[in-house]
Amino acid sequence: PDFELAAPPSLNLVCFRHRGGDACNQRLMSGLNTSGKLYLTHTKLDERFTLRFCVGQTATEERHVTAAWERIRAEAAAL
Repeated sequence: PDFELAAPPSLNLVCFRHRGGDACNQRLMSGLNTSGKLYLTHTKLDERFTLRFCVGQTATEERHVTAAWERIRAEAAAL
């Protein structure tokens, strides 16, 4: 409920954002990228800061995506 899809997911790219606004999403991305555990990029969609999560490595398994999402949610909860 704290997040929304910013665009329909494509083959391996999910564009999403926290409902807390641009500053919240910037802090979230910064904290996650600084952790070294995962790396998100960003873009602007509808003039709003949007996080981009790419799942494209051939060895990626569902458990990797689940762990990344859990880390994203935990970081967001700590903001």
